[in-house]
Amino acid sequence: MSFYESSVLPRLVDVACGSKGYLRWREKTAAGLSGTVLELGFGSGVNLAVLPADVVEVLAVEPSATAMRIAERRISTSGVRVVHVGLDGQRIELDDASCDSALCTFTLCTIPDATAALDEVRRVLRPGGRLHVLEHGLAPDESVVAWQHRLEPLQRRLFGGCHLTRDPIALLEGAGFEPGHATQRYGKGPKPWTYLTRTVATVRDH
Repeated sequence: MSFYESSVLPRLVDVACGSKGYLRWREKTAAGLSGTVLELGFGSGVNLAVLPADVVEVLAVEPSATAMRIAERRISTSGVRVVHVGLDGQRIELDDASCDSALCTFTLCTIPDATAALDEVRRVLRPGGRLHVLEHGLAPDESVVAWQHRLEPLQRRLFGGCHLTRDPIALLEGAGFEPGHATQRYGKGPKPWTYLTRTVATVRDH
């Protein structure tokens, strides 16, 4: 891993995804979380500020040591116990049905095999547990989608494999989740990067 990827990129992501403009989106995404929460892509701990009081523990999956160091200040002031449980969302070292709920914000765009990671989330959720999701992704407008496809190769090189054209709802459904009502609209900023999806998904009955 290059110096840029290990030390510079986590700080850029902290600034870009930790902006005040996204705080309300994060707060609404986190509403209803409780108990032991698996956070897929913990990053620099930005979501700690919006967790409901019913959350007692966060099990953090995060590959970046730099991001975890940035998170230390937020962890120390949050009042929520945070345990770093792994580096790879595609292989989560937790027992089956060991988490009350799960949280994933701006992460499915980057994980190499997002379906494998969602399969793992589904495995570790207790019966009735819900996955709270906030992601950017494929826009509904053809002109924006065309730009997303043009920009995606550069985006992936500069931002750790981040895709612009993944469809969060399709990913959830393909991994055996049933998304609830989804809020989908453009946020602030250039449209290729800011078509946002917020939803709470449950494990689909078979």
